Amino acid sequence: MKMKLGTMAVAAVMAASPVMADLVFPSLSYRTGPFAAGGIPFADGYADYFTLLNERDNGIGGELANVIECETAYNTEKGVECYEATKSQNPLVYQPLSTGITYQLIPKADADGIPLHTMGYGRTSAKNGKVFKNTFNYPVNYWDGASAGVNHFLSLNDGSLEGKKITLLHFNGAYGKEPIPTLTALSEKHGFSLNTIAVDYPGQEQKSQWLQIRREKPDYVLFWGWGVMNQVAVQEAANIRFPMENFMGIWWSGSENDVLPAGDSANGYKALAFHNVGADFPVFDDIRKYVVDAGKAAGAGDQVGTVLYNRGLYAAFLAAEAAKDAQAASGVSDITAAHMRDAMEALNITEARMAAAGLPNFGPEFQVTCENHGGRGDVAVAQWDASAKSWSLITEFAPADASVLNPLIEADSAAYAAENNIKEGCK
Repeated sequence: MKMKLGTMAVAAVMAASPVMADLVFPSLSYRTGPFAAGGIPFADGYADYFTLLNERDNGIGGELANVIECETAYNTEKGVECYEATKSQNPLVYQPLSTGITYQLIPKADADGIPLHTMGYGRTSAKNGKVFKNTFNYPVNYWDGASAGVNHFLSLNDGSLEGKKITLLHFNGAYGKEPIPTLTALSEKHGFSLNTIAVDYPGQEQKSQWLQIRREKPDYVLFWGWGVMNQVAVQEAANIRFPMENFMGIWWSGSENDVLPAGDSANGYKALAFHNVGADFPVFDDIRKYVVDAGKAAGAGDQVGTVLYNRGLYAAFLAAEAAKDAQAASGVSDITAAHMRDAMEALNITEARMAAAGLPNFGPEFQVTCENHGGRGDVAVAQWDASAKSWSLITEFAPADASVLNPLIEADSAAYAAENNIKEGCK
């Protein structure tokens, strides 16, 4: 069961009676606007996995899942409106799908007791569950990504980046600025020089930024982009003949949408990854049988197995597994947001659990605790093969540099706690 809400429907939803479904999973999607190419496949994957559980398994623990989709267009104000419009329908967890929206929803979710899952985005210091009690960012965050990028460059240089130059090309907003504190600390530790270059929304014009990169000749470029900004950056890098193997995007800058427009010129481009790629997993056979071929897909069915479809499906898998744990712990199938929050704080994703869901070796194993809402922060590196038109992982999943990240997380979360009169601690 799935309900879609357009932006014009927000007021009507607020006045509507609750939908008759037991397990509600809101989807704050963006199928419109400059980031739609990324938002659509994620939303499709998220919805299709819950449809699979409904059609194949009669839901989760005998309760049907209801995905309420509300269009945000990646606009923070609209995202908050969607939250307010749907929170009366007993939602179990929100996936804001925007760092800007996440920052606005953190205090609201705390007040309402509804968990947020900001998988691979949002406020990095929310990893500290002693402060951010209702926000979870497992299995990775942006500081993990920054550290993983530097670790990969270290591996290419016999463990030393002394005297090297790294440029961060980033979206000029909360999302793009998230990695700067980590990269600054890592530059001090490893002796490389760091330069940051912002790209204004939506990023369709980047010639001046890439001319600057050509002048400065950095050894590596890290890229925090999204939407059309990504494919423009890849094409501009090709235009100045920047070595693609030295150009690496965060996981939101590493989908098929970002590289296909550049053709062969995109060959060798790299992106960080926190889950596996491709459609060679048993779950996709069931998706095709029970969802796509049955005419129940959220979209046209042509995105199955793409990077961002997989990411949406992975987010739904993690939500569903937490819901199962909540049912088991509470002894009831019709769980509440409070049950869900507690289950998310004890979530343990093992290889056996992924394999049982048809997702063997799909992502890193991780465990969540009160002190750690983000897991270990394991990240892999993917590379684009233009001839095969496919991504492949070229490294194993490996943890971030906790010696640098943990003090930054402690400091930022402590400041937030002080500003908001939050008493740190666990239940």
